[in-house]
Amino acid sequence: MNPLIKVIIPAFNEEDSIGHVISEIPEVVSEIIVVSNNSTDNTEAVAKKAGATVLREERMGYGYACLKGLSHIASQKTAPEIIVFLDGDYSDYPEELLKIIDPIVHQDIDMVIGARDKKLRESGSMTIPQIFGNWLATSLMRLFFGAKFTDLGPFRAIKYDKLLELNMQDKTYGWTVEMQLKAIKKQFSYTEVPVRYKKRIGVSKVSGTIKGAIFAGVKILSWIFKYSFA
Repeated sequence: MNPLIKVIIPAFNEEDSIGHVISEIPEVVSEIIVVSNNSTDNTEAVAKKAGATVLREERMGYGYACLKGLSHIASQKTAPEIIVFLDGDYSDYPEELLKIIDPIVHQDIDMVIGARDKKLRESGSMTIPQIFGNWLATSLMRLFFGAKFTDLGPFRAIKYDKLLELNMQDKTYGWTVEMQLKAIKKQFSYTEVPVRYKKRIGVSKVSGTIKGAIFAGVKILSWIFKYSFA
């Protein structure tokens, strides 16, 4: 029997990309949940037309959007077995969801990160601040915790019961690193799967601005140092 899988897609003004993302998600997924993070364009209408469950979270922040999606899932009678997180900008290849869930389904791994392998990345798909930030964060995680992560990639899958154990708190850009740090602390099994990565549609709200890149970097490093000295 196939596991019950749900996808959460935080989206802020992604009307040009969200339809493509939804249409390429494999049919093994039982529900696609798009959380519009106070979008002012047609993101919500496009997502609904494409067949997704659409929620609205007016508090700005990636973590707020993810938590909204989880709240929706918690209200349902049947709990899923796997949660997949995916961005709405079409920089990932949604069909690779099958690769990401495979270690959970066949090897009983708790969490899988889609690692944006340099050999598989389209030129220019990641900014210099993104590349440096990923290197610095994963290097510190390796130094302080012995972690084997190479990326903080947002395309990831985790067992739903394990995700609940993490008691996720971050409301903004620290969501991904919080999940990885807490998984290490709780000694969850994890692995990375190399995934392709292409230039996103539109301009990034984080790495596309100096303010966003700095704020994201500060949030990520604050989580690492918080856990390092806890």
